[in-house]
Amino acid sequence: MKFKYKAQKKDGGVIEGVKDSPDKFTLARELREQGNTPVLIEEAKDKAKLSFGSMSLFSKVSLSEKIVFTNNLSGMLMAGLSLTRALTIFEKQTTNPAMKKVLTSLIDSINSGNTLSDGMKKFPKVFSGLFTSMVHSGEESGGLPKALSEVGLNLKKSYDLNKKIKSALTYPTIIFCAIILIGILMMIFVVPTLTKTFKDLGADLPASTKTIIWISDTVSQHTLLFLLVLTIIITGMVLFMRLKATQKYFDYIVLRIPVVGTLAKEVNTARTARTLSSLLSSGVDMSRALTITQEVLQNIYYKEIIRQAVISIEKGSVLSASFKDNPKLYPVMMGEMIEVGEETGNLAKMLIDIANFYESEIDNKTKDLSTIIEPVLMVFIGGAVGFFAVSMISPMYSVMSKIK
Repeated sequence: MKFKYKAQKKDGGVIEGVKDSPDKFTLARELREQGNTPVLIEEAKDKAKLSFGSMSLFSKVSLSEKIVFTNNLSGMLMAGLSLTRALTIFEKQTTNPAMKKVLTSLIDSINSGNTLSDGMKKFPKVFSGLFTSMVHSGEESGGLPKALSEVGLNLKKSYDLNKKIKSALTYPTIIFCAIILIGILMMIFVVPTLTKTFKDLGADLPASTKTIIWISDTVSQHTLLFLLVLTIIITGMVLFMRLKATQKYFDYIVLRIPVVGTLAKEVNTARTARTLSSLLSSGVDMSRALTITQEVLQNIYYKEIIRQAVISIEKGSVLSASFKDNPKLYPVMMGEMIEVGEETGNLAKMLIDIANFYESEIDNKTKDLSTIIEPVLMVFIGGAVGFFAVSMISPMYSVMSKIK
């Protein structure tokens, strides 16, 4: 595979280019052996080779399918089945074309004399660096079933974490969308009727009523154009937030939103601790474990801390120092517990204890988040309904007072 890389030389200069390598970790090791510090390594995309098969627009392997795959494969291997037979059974059972294609490739790769992890590296979008590294360590130690079981547990924890956050945000999202839809329908069907009544009665309209009528006229007379513009704005905002140039600012804002920011910090802390623990327990060296953890994290500020930790570790520093130096993002407790783990030789256990603690905190906070969001939504809905009611009813009272 070809990878695009950028590295810092000892004299402070920067080198970059494209190079063939089995995986990004091998390339990172080669750069370090040459006395360079890797800054960026990513797969070089060949635009000329894009096809419907590689794009997988309508078919992909979900996280839940990966969990089922790892747990079932681990169980079959523990039961004494050979690796190729276990994969063949799973390939016959799966109905997902994308998963079937991956499994077929894995079977062919193993039959050609390659290891399972070698075959998985061909599908980086399906099997993450964490996944392949733990499988590789399991192969080297002779404990592949146990390694797969650990991967499955890690994926399940990640799945549960995402599910809790999504479930906490689902209700307010549905309510918000319903309010927007009702508002648009009222602007198209209700407000024009009231506007005609106001004109017939010659009512004096306040500024708020004129604003609502203007919005109603715009929406009702140019409905398709309005929907098109709304779609373009929403799509543009989503694409804008996904740009690397804007991700830094978006991540900064998320970390400073009350309640949400605290939750984001705890999510990143739990992911860091669990990923590192899983990798170190599997026998992955510290530098590589940190590099994989950097890929797992989504927030750019946390990724930068882990990147700096890799550099510090290679210079002889201890892991706990990197976390202690960043108390605004990682809690003080994490640095202290990692230090204890380093002193006692139980670093992996300390990290899993940290992960369990913060996952429990996240569980409690997602429940509290729903409790906080509901009254805020009610206030928002009440304010919107009140504004609309006062704006549309006050002209009626004005007309009635003139008649009296």
